[in-house]
Amino acid sequence: MPHAAIADVHAYQILDSRADATLFVEVTLDTGHKGGAAVPHGASTGRYEAQEIRDQSGLYRRGDVMRAVHVVNHLIRPVILGLDPEQQDDIDHQLIGGDGTASKHRWGANSILGVSLAVSAAAATYRNLPAYAYLNSHYSPGLPIPQMNVINGGVHADTKMPIQEFLLIPGGADSMQEAVAMGVDTYTVLKEILHQQGYRTTVGDEGGFAPEFADPREVFELLILSIERAGYRPLRDIALGIDVAASELFQNGRYAWYGHEVTAQELIDQYETWVRDYPLISIEDGLSEDAWSDWAELMREMPKHVNIVGDDIFVTNKERVMRGIQESAASAVLIKLNQIGTLTETREVIAMTHDAGWDAIVSHRSGETCDTMMVDLAIADGVRFIKAGAPQRGERVAKYNRLLLIEAMDSSLPFAGWDSERVKEQ
Repeated sequence: MPHAAIADVHAYQILDSRADATLFVEVTLDTGHKGGAAVPHGASTGRYEAQEIRDQSGLYRRGDVMRAVHVVNHLIRPVILGLDPEQQDDIDHQLIGGDGTASKHRWGANSILGVSLAVSAAAATYRNLPAYAYLNSHYSPGLPIPQMNVINGGVHADTKMPIQEFLLIPGGADSMQEAVAMGVDTYTVLKEILHQQGYRTTVGDEGGFAPEFADPREVFELLILSIERAGYRPLRDIALGIDVAASELFQNGRYAWYGHEVTAQELIDQYETWVRDYPLISIEDGLSEDAWSDWAELMREMPKHVNIVGDDIFVTNKERVMRGIQESAASAVLIKLNQIGTLTETREVIAMTHDAGWDAIVSHRSGETCDTMMVDLAIADGVRFIKAGAPQRGERVAKYNRLLLIEAMDSSLPFAGWDSERVKEQ
């Protein structure tokens, strides 16, 4: 099959799930094949993320991305015209070099990522392959375990609860279909119980419920009750996770925590208690993004079955992940495409986690679209987990539907499921 060439690239301004402006980029090949990609946008962002272009031109109260559109249509377009779309690494390095900054602030991480993903989508279309098959690396592809955000707090909800996410992790399933059903059933029962107990069932940015709870223990107890009433076993069938987003709570060396301030060690002690008392197996961003020694202490004090997940501390950045590996600061990395800005760099970080024996968790952002490339990436690179929000709201359900359809169409893909040794350690 002859090689194709990029004939055109064009960006458009669209909306994400929070009604914020974002980019859609379409790449057209000289064969007529096309591929498009929409770029997500985060609310809780790490200080060290690649920088997107967002302006206050007056078109939208919260800003627009028309300058990013201009960058794609007038600066990036001439750089990649005529290039082979299957040479993803070369194209991404052209984009990185053209921007010329470590933070990608000149061309914008949103501009660069939109082009990077659209190139890959166009190449997959040209090869008549689903994106996960086109992207398939030397790692064994597979279906990841969902981490479903069912209770929202922090900057993802209009409540006073500091913890940003409480997650259901249905790793006891034998298939993606069963895992999604477990999550949906428990989510449905959770809503019923919230109604019965007089809590509101409005949802946050990622589809999770956003009630006011004075004590996180109430949430853990409620989730365990929901799991059991749905007919499942806590831990064996469905475990729990939290995203503390602690950098959002950190100020002057202490953490704002349910009406008072606490130290890093007090937070670590709190997590130890929760791990002992509840089926909690994943703690994401439990400490501030710059508190490297505290992260290492958290790792030392947690049992091996608990994943210590770095998001803001790593921001899908190779240098920061390498430091984390060297200092044993975590055991898993959250992977967000728009934190680093190209498909190539994202996959390099995933490869680093595999090589270190860590887990990778491909994640959505709070401001999402119905784009599903993150799902195909997670499958292609054989990551262990995927975070796509609650099984509600179209932009979240699109990811689950993509997972379900891929499983239905390709029976060769194994479902990750629990590592039996991990469960036994509990």
